Amino acid sequence: MPQIGMTEVAARAGVSVTTVSHVLSGRRPVAERTRARVLEVIDELGYQPNSLAQGLRTRRTMTVGLIVPDLTNPFYPMVLRGLDDVLVPAGYRTVVCNTDGSREQETLFLRDMATRRVDGVVIAPFQLARKDLLAHRRLMPLVRLGGALPFDADLGDLIRSDDEGGMAQAVRYLLEQGRHRVAYIGGARHAGPSDRREAGFRRAINEVEHVVDEDLVVRGEFTRDAGREAAEALLDRDDRPDAIACANDLIAIGVLDAARKRGLRVPEDLAVTGYDDIDAASLVHPALTTVVNPAREVGRACGQALLRQLTAEEAEAAEPSHELVIANTLVRRESA
Repeated sequence: MPQIGMTEVAARAGVSVTTVSHVLSGRRPVAERTRARVLEVIDELGYQPNSLAQGLRTRRTMTVGLIVPDLTNPFYPMVLRGLDDVLVPAGYRTVVCNTDGSREQETLFLRDMATRRVDGVVIAPFQLARKDLLAHRRLMPLVRLGGALPFDADLGDLIRSDDEGGMAQAVRYLLEQGRHRVAYIGGARHAGPSDRREAGFRRAINEVEHVVDEDLVVRGEFTRDAGREAAEALLDRDDRPDAIACANDLIAIGVLDAARKRGLRVPEDLAVTGYDDIDAASLVHPALTTVVNPAREVGRACGQALLRQLTAEEAEAAEPSHELVIANTLVRRESA
């Protein structure tokens, strides 16, 4: 069976070969209706971009790296889906690396990506310092997905959600519901979005009470087990909290486990909020009140930023770095 080419796709879609090329590469804007038609025809015909030929022409490997701290956290697979929404039609494939939030693993995988000559990297840095990222930014296009470091034009594009504002929304909501002792369970200091989300908690508490009870602030890991252990310690206190704001949904599900073990009613005895709105947030009982962190949208934005850098690199032009902050919203369910 003869291989389908770009010419056949263009003819079936009623567009030029150049338009098909722009849809696949993402290098030029294409009207959304036209883009959708071209992608529909690509699916109908089963057209596959010839990545080897593209690579020979452009000296690219047509691969990119995605480096994340925890692939078991459902947030990151959805980021990958969004990334692929943008990169796969442009002919790229993604290599995914899991670091467990370890600085050693983050460094190792960045070096490995450079050795493999991937065309660019999207990384969610939990532990890396500016100098580490800068060294690799000089080797290949780099997009940061969140992290503790602020925007820095020398480090490439930064795509992040409004972690501080989102957490402040959740805590304000708890206070508006009449909760008086609101605790916070987050990740370790300087790890991923930890500092910004804790800052949002503190901001909301300070707006009302002017002081944060440090005994009600617990830091650990972004896991269900860590959430359960931290909640058990908080709930063992004589002056236990009547609400717990959690830095992600996995922590919050662990808090629900601890509350259930003690026979506490949620939200009557203890209100609980999460963060990210992973699929499980609406499936647990009671369903989690949480902050929507649109993972797939974040992934798409990372893909678009990386394509811009790759296009500029190919054209031997300078592409200024950007910071994109994606707004988060609170979704109210049964846990608070």
